[in-house]
Amino acid sequence: MPKLVRSGAFYQRPSLFSLRKVIAMPVIRQSPPLPQPPAKAISARSLYFALRDATGGATTQLASAAFLTQQLNAQRQPPVALPCQPQALEAWMLAQHEAVGRQYQDYLAARKAGAPRWYFSGKAHALYFLRAVAPTKLVDGAWLYGLTRHWRDHRLSSLLHIYLEELGNGVAAQNHVLLYRQLLEVNACEDWHTLPEAFFTQGAIQLALAARSETFLPEIIGFNLGYEQLPLHLLITAYELRELNIDPYYFSLHCTIDNAHSGHARAAVNAVFEVMPAFGATQAYMERVAAGMQLSTAGLGTLAAIRHFDLMAEVVRILQGKAQLGQYMHTHHCQIEGKTLNEWLAEPEQMARLLYVLQKTGWICRHQDPAQSRFWQIIAGEKAPMFGVFNGYEQQVIYDWIAGDALESLPRAQRLGPAWQMRASSPGLEAPAPAQDNVYDFRSGRRLDTASAGSDFDCEQRALERYVHALPPHKRLDFLVDWLSPAKHPTVPGLWATRYFKQALHQQPFA
Repeated sequence: MPKLVRSGAFYQRPSLFSLRKVIAMPVIRQSPPLPQPPAKAISARSLYFALRDATGGATTQLASAAFLTQQLNAQRQPPVALPCQPQALEAWMLAQHEAVGRQYQDYLAARKAGAPRWYFSGKAHALYFLRAVAPTKLVDGAWLYGLTRHWRDHRLSSLLHIYLEELGNGVAAQNHVLLYRQLLEVNACEDWHTLPEAFFTQGAIQLALAARSETFLPEIIGFNLGYEQLPLHLLITAYELRELNIDPYYFSLHCTIDNAHSGHARAAVNAVFEVMPAFGATQAYMERVAAGMQLSTAGLGTLAAIRHFDLMAEVVRILQGKAQLGQYMHTHHCQIEGKTLNEWLAEPEQMARLLYVLQKTGWICRHQDPAQSRFWQIIAGEKAPMFGVFNGYEQQVIYDWIAGDALESLPRAQRLGPAWQMRASSPGLEAPAPAQDNVYDFRSGRRLDTASAGSDFDCEQRALERYVHALPPHKRLDFLVDWLSPAKHPTVPGLWATRYFKQALHQQPFA
């Protein structure tokens, strides 16, 4: 593979099907050489938050390019199994989906025959996974955001279609980021910000691609191609989450929307052909597409995150987090092996030892119903002395650890956390406004209905609406691009902007 030091521009030469008003299209000039990677690796976590929150400016832009260069260099081996010829992509895609389907049927047959879950040892393990992949899921689709600035170019129509669907087309109940945010909230897994560096790599890559879309267009197309194919782990994850009483809707939604017939997998293949004429040499273009597809596997993937789980280590981590304040909250009458509980908690590195002592003194009875352990009795239940100290996720981890080998033999309602029952239907986040409240006459910029101005809760959206309607029609979509960013699209004004953007995009022809 040739060294990726220079990228072709979007518009090296207009193709026959792109000559309509080509002068009016935004020109993206030849990109300068990519900055050389610094000697010290760039922090994925720092870059993630800087890009997600839209901070850092030009410095972050340079860091994004250098970070992507580092990741591309690191991901070259082993190469992905992608056809060299674009004409073979459809057969490749169909073969991939067929293989995944057969493997999933094998999984179902094994489970029916009595095999244990392949992924999750218990509910705590599954909740740990939800938390572990949060940095990636909470920027879902971000790799395509940079292309919204070029909405006039019909060659990007398939990619823009995918991005708007990732945003739920402006409907809160279908916005992927909001769906995952709700899943974390329902299961008390919102403290993902403290995860180790490795958990932020994939999310940082997606945000960096959004920041440098003009430089890395073929890599974005390849990344999208790899990311939108249906993987086996998505099907199994949805199945096992449902089994563990965790709403699988976010994952099952991706199982259907990524289908090879009419979904994102098909659109991703179409995108390869739609942009290809803008690049001269097909072989060089496909090599960069393959490199981008390889990039979609970088960082800690689904299976690696699942394997990373260590129940004992997670219990210790939770107790260490509580120790910082807990060391001041207990009386001196509470002593264990000659030390007050405050003294134990003053040394967080002693938490593993404390757990051993609690077992030795009978406070914790491992491999039994946790209800028989005094430690569990003081932390669980509304009347418990330590009610509210441990959230739902933390209680589930402690419960599964105490139960140990006895976990699967306990009543299902106990081991699956009766306080966090799965909803009977999909998450059902309500759209901020009924559909008819978002239909516009684009000549006048007015709503087609005469709804009232609304309450104080939607004043920001109403202010945005007024500003957009005051703009000349040809400037509105360019202005709204910022509201489709990873930082803003999950907000109420961002959802409105997405709905307006989608409707306006379909009502006016591409330049």
